[in-house]
Amino acid sequence: MAKAQKDTTDWGAIDALSDNDIAKAVSSDTDAAPLDAKGLTLVKLGRPRSTNPKQSTTLRLPSEVLAYFKAGGKGWQTRISDALSEYVTERGHGKGGHS
Repeated sequence: MAKAQKDTTDWGAIDALSDNDIAKAVSSDTDAAPLDAKGLTLVKLGRPRSTNPKQSTTLRLPSEVLAYFKAGGKGWQTRISDALSEYVTERGHGKGGHS
């Protein structure tokens, strides 16, 4: 986890700003320009849609298997997915069924 940075904001100076000071600062900031209806339609929130989205499932695993993957820390679900994907690839993905 990233270390939190010390807050160096001068809150006293911010509290001392008048509404007029704030309005003037906002009007001079090009990044704070209000969006019109057309601009709002261009806004895209969240992650881009995947062309091959993952599916959610529930899977029961032996406790030692789960412990092994969790011991690697963050990303354990991705590592399980990668291991299963490798298994499928090695056995000929798309050949219908399992062996």
